[in-house]
Amino acid sequence: MKHLEAMAESTVSYPFPTIVFGAIAMTIFIALAIVTWSYRDVANRHDHKSDKGNH
Repeated sequence: MKHLEAMAESTVSYPFPTIVFGAIAMTIFIALAIVTWSYRDVANRHDHKSDKGNH
């Protein structure tokens, strides 16, 4: 039982406030969204590759 009490009393010290973790995650997701958005409509830029029946 003392082991559980010791675990409950222990604290974790993070190198920066917890809001920074959210800011880092949001930055990563925004960067991935920009990369994904940059590839939109790429297939329509190459019309010669989309013509399957015209050889």
